[in-house]
Amino acid sequence: DAEHQQADWVGIHERICQLLVPIRTPTVLSLQRAGRIEMQLKKAELIEICRLVAQSKLSEGKHQEALPAAQFCLRCCIDVHGPSTVQMVPAYLLLAEANMGLGNLALVAELLSQAEWAVLKNPECGHAVHHRLHRSLGRLHTATGNLETALLNFANDIYFASEEYGLDSTVTCGGYFLMADVFAKQGKMPIARSLYSEVAHTWHCHLTKLLKTHVQNVQNPDMLLEPSYDKAQQVEVDEMLRTMLEFEQNDSRKDSAQIALVAHCLAILWFLEGDSLKV
Repeated sequence: DAEHQQADWVGIHERICQLLVPIRTPTVLSLQRAGRIEMQLKKAELIEICRLVAQSKLSEGKHQEALPAAQFCLRCCIDVHGPSTVQMVPAYLLLAEANMGLGNLALVAELLSQAEWAVLKNPECGHAVHHRLHRSLGRLHTATGNLETALLNFANDIYFASEEYGLDSTVTCGGYFLMADVFAKQGKMPIARSLYSEVAHTWHCHLTKLLKTHVQNVQNPDMLLEPSYDKAQQVEVDEMLRTMLEFEQNDSRKDSAQIALVAHCLAILWFLEGDSLKV
């Protein structure tokens, strides 16, 4: 329908139209070996563009707009790498995440099953792929109410993420946050509280470092410093910190130190976003 066509256009096609023309219009050159290699490179470029667009839309909570990019990413991955290859897994996970946000849980289960099969067939898979797969499986089982299975997947997620990124990484603490949510659903508040505390301290340390870098950029504009904040994470981190703040404020214990820590995280985050009104 018109709504889906608009989502399709906003989501991806306005970004990839020029690359699609030579791929969908075969020429004598494109049928030769050099042409085929060039075509594969264009498809690889398309995969990366689609992945970035889908990830960006998902981080903004725009699951319907992410869907066309994720679908096209999967289609191009099959063309370039073939089915059931390890390179397919990120595309399956993107499409699963988009459908998770739209409530299509049966399709999510099917996509994650295909991702699992690809990982099983390729034991050389890196820790990052395993971490992302288990995180997606954990989210699915949380949504379907299989909380014990969700906890097992989040435990594996944390293990593989810590192997890839380190124990103190914000990537790893994302698994702790999701695990805390499950324990909260089970009514195991002391465990949830402990995990949320771990997440808050990790993010406070990370955001404080980003703030220092931001101040250095302001004071020394000629210095070549890394950007102080990853824009793609803003919505996700904001939502996570708000969830933890609400949990602490509603907790009967009312841990004022923890409330202050999470509130400070949000203040730094909003300052780095340039949202002075919230700060």
